[in-house]
Amino acid sequence: LMTVAQPFNNHNAGDLNFGPDGFLYIALGDGGSGGDPGNRSQNPKERLGKMLRIDVDTDQTHYLIPGDNPFAGNPDTLGEIWSMGLRNPWRMSQDPVTGLIWCGDVGQGSYEEVDLIENGRNYGWKIMEGFHCYSPSSGCNMAGLTLPIKEYGHTGGRCSMTGGFVY
Repeated sequence: LMTVAQPFNNHNAGDLNFGPDGFLYIALGDGGSGGDPGNRSQNPKERLGKMLRIDVDTDQTHYLIPGDNPFAGNPDTLGEIWSMGLRNPWRMSQDPVTGLIWCGDVGQGSYEEVDLIENGRNYGWKIMEGFHCYSPSSGCNMAGLTLPIKEYGHTGGRCSMTGGFVY
């Protein structure tokens, strides 16, 4: 269906789920290295660092972009993008009743986060790590960003957020 080049061998993340709407949701990490040096998570012309949503129930060769995707039809973005600003969304689960997407996004070095993924939202990586400025380290512009619903620091032996299942 889709090939996405990975510039580094880490932060490749990944999870696939069909939502209650019948579309395929694809979680992709920022492509690796430390601190997203290519700023791929914030680039609307890159698939990396995003949650993608596509329609695979088609007679077409590959897939279709659902018309209600937030960037569908916009020539300055990729229509597959459902939301952006993710670092390493390792696992996600959709609530079968509400359709809400719960996602464990692995942090860079200090904070892990749980995001509630919604249409058109920007979750802030690499501007934010959890509730905290990352780049720049203070005074960052949080306008238009969606903060996580939960974060935790790397203390007491905790390190990466991996996600779970909603049932």
